[in-house]
Amino acid sequence: MKQSIFQHIRSCLPCQQHNINRSKKPGRLQPISTPEGPFQLIGIDYCGPFKRTPRGNKYVLCITDYFTRWVIAVALPDCSAQTTAQAIFNEYICRYGVPISILSDQGTHFKNQIMDSMEKLIGYNHIFSTVYHPQTNGMVERFNATFVPQLAKLQDREDNNWDEFLLPVVFGYNTGIHATTNYSPFQLQFGCEPRLPADQPSTSFTFNKPNDYYDRLKKNLFTIRRQARECSVSRQQQYKVHYDKQRPDPHYEVNDLVLIKIHGLKTKLEPKYSITPKLIIKTQHPTYWVKDEHTQVESRVHVNDIRPIFIS
Repeated sequence: MKQSIFQHIRSCLPCQQHNINRSKKPGRLQPISTPEGPFQLIGIDYCGPFKRTPRGNKYVLCITDYFTRWVIAVALPDCSAQTTAQAIFNEYICRYGVPISILSDQGTHFKNQIMDSMEKLIGYNHIFSTVYHPQTNGMVERFNATFVPQLAKLQDREDNNWDEFLLPVVFGYNTGIHATTNYSPFQLQFGCEPRLPADQPSTSFTFNKPNDYYDRLKKNLFTIRRQARECSVSRQQQYKVHYDKQRPDPHYEVNDLVLIKIHGLKTKLEPKYSITPKLIIKTQHPTYWVKDEHTQVESRVHVNDIRPIFIS
């Protein structure tokens, strides 16, 4: 009788839609492989909208290199598809070349016909993160959380001139030692230490032949980038061990019935998971493709947002 009661309560659909799970969210950490060098994988994301400045800027497009952690931040008047494509082309591709891959969320400013055409024309691979799973592009998200408070502290609220401080804040970030690589993005990008305003001016200059300078620069870059990659891989492994500790990692199969978490709830009394069951139609753990049984609408979700259905 106890087993029957337990099974009956467990299979209550309203309970499965409304109850809060107190354990860790399911899904182990899936670190993005550290690139072999710079200019290979970049992450892009928008921050904003902010209050429009006298220069007409309202958004910030952040571009981060996944190897060096070098950041480019561009103040823009809007986040339309055309503005986004022009900013990526002018501010990154024309300066550093074509990356192998670009990682972004599935916002309409990144997932559109203009961006698709530029991807095919220029020749890079555009990777999209799962909906409502910003951790995929966590490096850019982390920088956003860093520079926004700095802008808020530096700006003149009366003049609303936050865009005037954007480049100095980014410069401070790029010249600081990164905890993961143990080098500054500037060092990994250019192979030397930046000269800062507080540094004493040099009283002498050493002139080298261009070939001598290039050989020394190549050796320095090879050494520090190899050490930076080893530090990044080691730190990723440490993060994974800590994140995965006592964390469930359920796997689902095709044709399994599940509930999907509802984001953006308006009231606390609304169900936290989908009212109608979803059918899993494709698996690529930790990402799953599901289809609504009634509307036949397909969507891609992360295992974090999936709850299995228990049927009595």
